[in-house]
Amino acid sequence: MDRDRGATDGLDTWLAPFAAVMGRKTRRTWAPLYLRGLLGPGDRKSLQPMAARLGLSGHDQLQHFIASPAWDDGPLWRELARQADRLVGGPGACLVIDDTALPNKGTRSVGVARQYCGALGKQANCQSLVSLTLAQGEMPVPVGLHLFLPQAWTSDPQRCAQAGVPEPATTPRSKGEIALSELDRLQAAGLCFGTVLADAGYGVSAAFRHGLDARGLRWAVGIVRNQKIYASDVQLVPPTGRARKPAPDREPREAEAVLADLTWRRVTWRPGTRGKLSARFAAIRVRTGDGPVWGNNRHLPGEDVWLVGEWRSSGERKYYLSNLPAKTSRRALSGTIKARWVCEQAHQQLKEELGLDHFEGRSWTGLHRHALMTCIACAYLQHLRLAEHRRTGRGKNDDPPSGAAAVTEPARHAAGHHRTAVRQPRPARPVPPLPKALHAALSSESAQVVLERVMNPSLIVRLA
Repeated sequence: MDRDRGATDGLDTWLAPFAAVMGRKTRRTWAPLYLRGLLGPGDRKSLQPMAARLGLSGHDQLQHFIASPAWDDGPLWRELARQADRLVGGPGACLVIDDTALPNKGTRSVGVARQYCGALGKQANCQSLVSLTLAQGEMPVPVGLHLFLPQAWTSDPQRCAQAGVPEPATTPRSKGEIALSELDRLQAAGLCFGTVLADAGYGVSAAFRHGLDARGLRWAVGIVRNQKIYASDVQLVPPTGRARKPAPDREPREAEAVLADLTWRRVTWRPGTRGKLSARFAAIRVRTGDGPVWGNNRHLPGEDVWLVGEWRSSGERKYYLSNLPAKTSRRALSGTIKARWVCEQAHQQLKEELGLDHFEGRSWTGLHRHALMTCIACAYLQHLRLAEHRRTGRGKNDDPPSGAAAVTEPARHAAGHHRTAVRQPRPARPVPPLPKALHAALSSESAQVVLERVMNPSLIVRLA
């Protein structure tokens, strides 16, 4: 019983920095209750089932807390970034950009439209959220979830107004533009990481890659097999005759063709549940065909980057670009690229354990605030896992890091990336499960007990 009490008291202690920026006492009361509803047992994490499990007479006050546009939750997002940075930030960390879909059969929920739904693997009615996850090793902490608005919404101001979409958000933006905007927000909050990772949904966009370059970041992104590629030694020929621009001295080739004749070597990047994870990789330095247009809609050579191919045991091949340093090893390249998959663990936990896709409201504010609370709850779970990991200690036979932490040259950090020489990369060892007492402790407390503890200022730990 003492251990159960410690688990719940630990949540109040951990939430103290969030309470300090939350403003009114009522919000400091209902936020812990909402989080307990997300963290506690139960198959459904929507408002009414959570209120019933918490012993509340109704869900109106939880609804007001989560959906009211009268208060700004920006400070909570910034505090989440700071806590995530404390947990897993550093030069060995990566920031994974992806998106996650929430299936929705309705038509009035904000952002819902027929679009690709990764959860179903096909086109379906859903909401699509651009996600940003800070990760180191196998420890992901989600730090951003922002709704993408399809054209069916941005072209209908009245529909957006009914869902409470802020006017600036009604401007059409691609997922890549949203991701860069969220990245700027996280950098301003002081988030520290070494590499940005993204799949081909983002990597095919030259504007997205150029945006990362403009921010001085290291990156590794997926591309399509027909991406135009120039040889690294391509030269620009001065214009002749009626030509007004210099032209490359050779034509670009498709990424698939460039890698086809190379030597593919098997690389192991980390242990898995069924043995070491490995695939065959090929890599070469190239220049991407994403420079200025010079004729017939063809592009001049861009920056010097890595072109990497992955040949899986299933026979499937994947292609990537990365601006990691030229001396980066093949193992470090493959480990960095494959580190992106850790965000799937975060998405799975947000949905299956914390109810990200259980929100039944229709408003912009409600959806984003529910997403925020699930991210805070996930960060708390990772805090518990790391605490247990530190308590048990690291195994002496753990493998050294092989992903972003193994890259020998640090990133060209932009503002907010000034701590590259301070933190040591954390191990990529799988962390132990959560203490079993957590769910039992959360479910054993009535809402009245929680309210009494939260409303008592002497029991809230303040920031020094």
